Amino acid sequence: MDHVLVVDDDAEIRSLLRAYLEKNGYRVTAVGDGKAMWTAFDEAHPDLVVLDVMLPGADGLTLCRDVRARSGVPIIMLTARGEETDRIVGLEMGADDYLAKPFSPRELLARIKSVLRRARTLPANLQPEAARRLAFAGWTLDTSTRNLVSPAGVVVALSGVEFKLLRIFLAHPNRVLNRDQLIDMMLSRDASPFDRSIDVQVSRLRHRLDEDAKEPAIIKTVRGEGYVFAAAVDVIA
Repeated sequence: MDHVLVVDDDAEIRSLLRAYLEKNGYRVTAVGDGKAMWTAFDEAHPDLVVLDVMLPGADGLTLCRDVRARSGVPIIMLTARGEETDRIVGLEMGADDYLAKPFSPRELLARIKSVLRRARTLPANLQPEAARRLAFAGWTLDTSTRNLVSPAGVVVALSGVEFKLLRIFLAHPNRVLNRDQLIDMMLSRDASPFDRSIDVQVSRLRHRLDEDAKEPAIIKTVRGEGYVFAAAVDVIA
């Protein structure tokens, strides 16, 4: 039975989601703030976290970032704010999906099923624990700290989205990935800001890697198909 950790400061919402999700076959722990979340997280090891943005103390975006720094557990963000900017910030902090309030429990259930299914169909070498450090074309990525180090030894900052995208490419070297595949592995299908701009995200990642925009050597465009990560990838113990 999958265990869902719900973090929301609204007691009524916690009660509603607990009852609905338990009725649909999930084990549920529901808490009201970040301190209680960490206690439940360490003790219960949930399969998925439903995390509200507006919380007392540490806000949901900060908690999302901190969870993602130590775990690959799927995260669905909840918020009363539905602006596109908020969605992008949440996703760049490492959230897997985003749902604006008010929402129906049925919609959240569908999102939970989708996120869990997607997480479990990822190739094994995409799991965070699979490889701590990866080397390619003189670059090194530490997947635990998310530090990308250039051939000159300079640490290059990556956004959450850039890290996810690079991690996917590193797990599939020399394999053509089309836009739909990249979106499916990164985000939910209804994440419209990224549906429209996957090419922009690839362009930004190329910039981080000091790629020639006209003739990239690492992430190459395959006309009419998608992208291919053309560098050899080595796992560093």
